[in-house]
Formats: sequence, structure tokens, C-alpha cells
Amino acid sequence: MSSIDFEKLRHCIKIPETAERLLATREKEICFNLTIVLDENTVIEGDCYVVYHNTARGPAKGGIRFSPQVTLDETRDLAERMVWKTALAGIPFGGGKSGICLDPTKLTRFQKTAVLKEFVRMIEWELRSGAYVPAPDMGTTPFDMAVIYGETRMPESITGKPPRVGGLPGRREATGHGIAFVSIMGLQEILRQVPERTTVAVQGFGNVGSYTALFLQKYGCRVQAVSDVTGGFYNEKGLDVAEMFEYARLNGSLAGYGKGEAITNEDLLLLDVDLLCPCALENVIHVGNAADIKAKMIVEGANGPTTAEADDILNENGVVIIPDILANSGGVVASYVEWRKAKSGSITEAAETYHTIDDRIGLAFNQMRECSERFKVDNRTAAQIIAVEELICSMRERGWI
Repeated sequence: MSSIDFEKLRHCIKIPETAERLLATREKEICFNLTIVLDENTVIEGDCYVVYHNTARGPAKGGIRFSPQVTLDETRDLAERMVWKTALAGIPFGGGKSGICLDPTKLTRFQKTAVLKEFVRMIEWELRSGAYVPAPDMGTTPFDMAVIYGETRMPESITGKPPRVGGLPGRREATGHGIAFVSIMGLQEILRQVPERTTVAVQGFGNVGSYTALFLQKYGCRVQAVSDVTGGFYNEKGLDVAEMFEYARLNGSLAGYGKGEAITNEDLLLLDVDLLCPCALENVIHVGNAADIKAKMIVEGANGPTTAEADDILNENGVVIIPDILANSGGVVASYVEWRKAKSGSITEAAETYHTIDDRIGLAFNQMRECSERFKVDNRTAAQIIAVEELICSMRERGWI
């Protein structure tokens, strides 16, 4: 099932029947079982998936998710979301995703490296041809991307590498930087509120959530609550995000931090704050809690944190939502910069990475707001309209429709 309600969009724009069929259908799926025999007593195996949803605008772009919860349906959904994300950001990629259904926390560094090398062997053509351009995702890191680069020896075949081995300065922070940047735009241009008077709660303190909180604090916001899988902490006067970031880096999580009132992930979502950034899992805002959310604005750092039913409730209650396909696109914009850098051989500084993210996200934000006002629709619908129209034009220019 598509993440976009085409029936809803047809009230605003004309969508050719062929275009809708192409956009609602996956182009390619690769499914295989990865098996490694390490010794006579150790066998590692797990199902793997690679999905291309639409490549009308360029190679299939999407991260490698390494988790025991990986499924084909999840991989399909994330590949589709990347289609809308790249089209909205105006970068020359299509949408893809891959997943390895194994628990990386139960593997040694050597074992995980062996799995990644075998994964590369199984999809070698996809990587060497440039048809699929992966990046880090849940359970994978820049080190893992360096392993894949070592197997292909093609710097443009993989993004999210460490800067010293052809990666991009600012890539690790890119998604969080983009979320914070678009949050400030939303606060200033929609809520007419300055950062210094803004209270924030961030659910998720992994790579995305931690950098989101850090950048928001640097902008002047008061971050009152953050959480990770172990729970979180609340302080009405504001938390020391930099200290929490260092604590989590050294200890692996926020467990035991102790400076602040302990709070659950569920309760964090219901705090009376100006800005709520769900940066962890999908479907955390649902019909059971949407009516109790007090935040004035939600900026979706995670992919799909809000269900369709909750979306309707929040819109009825006047909560401003900045949708995931815009809010968390900083990562894929940075991947584009790294991909471009690898092809040209140029040297790129972190400041240029951030500037490109701000430029792309800022333009898309303004287009979304103009579209929202023109068609009298919510931000999510407006962002989807822009993405779909861009894809229709691309497919028409390629002779697909």
C-alpha cells in the first residue's frame, strides 16, 4: 500500500493513470538469504532485501538497515518514501532501500564485517553499476560504509563514508542539522515565534535525535526533554544537551544519566512544549495518543512517526506538522553532495554541506507553504503534491508516460 493517498491528491492536481500506476508500483526487488559459515560451530544467516521503488529521476538512493526487525514490507515502504524525499528536495536520485535481517548487537566487529562483505558480493552489480547508492541507516555506521567501499573501490558507490576515506565532512550531522533548520523556519514563518522562547522535546537520541537536539540548542531553543530506547529525562529549565551527548557516546545510551526527572518515551510525546521532534521509530503518534499531544508543532525526524489517523486528529486540533519527507531530508541531500564530490574529486568542507542542505530544504519548505496556501491543504499533502508533480514531469521527459 502506498504511503501517499493519490485520491486525495487528485482533488488538487491531475495525475495521469499511467503515472499513478508507476508511482504506486515497485520497479525492482531483490530478496536473498545471506549465509556465512565462519567455522564448524558458527553459521550466520539472515534474509536480505533490496528494493527500487522508482528511478525516473536517478539512481535508487537509500540506506542499508541492519536490524532483526527488518522486513520486506518495511523496506518497500522506506524505498517509496525516499522517492518522494528526493523529488521534493530536487536532487537527481530515485528511491531505494535495503535491509539485512540480523541483530548487529550480537555480532562481533569481525562477524559484522564478514556479513557486509557477503552482502556486497550478492548485490555487486547494483553497486558497481551505480544503480543503487546506499548510505548508513539503523544498525549501520560510517565504518560499515568504509567496509563496502573497500569491496567496490568506487567512492561514488556508497555514501556516508568516514571523511578520511572519501566521505563528506558534515555527513554524520546532516539529518539532525536539516531537522533543526526546518524547525526554525517553521517556528519563525508559521508560528511567528523566536527560538529563544521555544521549548522542545526530542524523542530518540541516536544519530538523528542527538544532533537535532544539539543544533536546536545552538539556535537558542530550550530543550526540556530527550529520550532514547532506555527512557529519557525532563528539566523544565532545559537540559545540557552537549553533556548528554557525551554521556551517551561514552556509555552507549542515556541509561543512568540521572540529571533531570526520569520520563518515558510515551510521556515525552505528551509534554506541553512548543516543538516536538519524534526522531526514533515509526507510528509512535497514533490514534491512541494524538488527541493528547500538546505541542504546537511536530517536525518528523523519523520516517513515518505519525499514522494517517493521527494525522487527521492533529490537523483538526491545529497542530502544525512538518512531514518526514521534508524534515529528515538533510541526510539524503548530504549524500548527494558526497556522491557529487566523489565523481568530481573535489574537496568539500562541512560548511558547504550545511549550506546545500539549508538551500535545498529552505526552497522545498517555501514551495510546500505556497502549495499549502494555494490548495488549502495541510503541509504533508502539499509536500506530496510537489513531489508527485516533479515525478510526473520526470517520467514524461523520459517517455515513461
